[in-house]
Amino acid sequence: MTPSRAHRSRYIIKSFEAQELNKRSFIVKVADVLTTGFGTIAFLLGNIIIYGFWVLVNTGRIPGIPIIDPYPYPFMNSFVSIEAIILSIIVLMSQNRENQRDTLRSELGLQVELISEKEITKILNLLREILENQKNHKHDPELEEMTEELDAGYIERKLTEQLENSAGKPIMELQERIREKIIK
Repeated sequence: MTPSRAHRSRYIIKSFEAQELNKRSFIVKVADVLTTGFGTIAFLLGNIIIYGFWVLVNTGRIPGIPIIDPYPYPFMNSFVSIEAIILSIIVLMSQNRENQRDTLRSELGLQVELISEKEITKILNLLREILENQKNHKHDPELEEMTEELDAGYIERKLTEQLENSAGKPIMELQERIREKIIK
């Protein structure tokens, strides 16, 4: 890959990332910031300290502070449950956004792969023409097969059909059927 082409590819990827990050709504940006904070050891230690202090206070081990939530700590259990619900929702929001970005990235990758496949086919056709012009040329059926144009739509339809027909069947059976189809 030439330096300019490599630079162009990196620019496309950076541009894609920047566009996706800029498209986020304010709420999603807040969710991403919070999710980043929730995934730290500081957040874990903060929770341990707060709930540990809560237990110490409410077991009467700290003199001068009245017990407000005696064992089995119903208020603390409510707070922990509400915190878990809020954390789950925020993490799911971030995961949904990441999933959407990954889907777009996969689509971009597929488009690049299809372009690469066309370029490789062109190169193979040129190679075949060069070989045909040489004196001791042997017919190569594998090269002929490789130079046929790929029908991505056909492959997608077949995969979709196989997945629809295998609904509810174990994944190992599905993988075996796909392997058999590919090998044939």
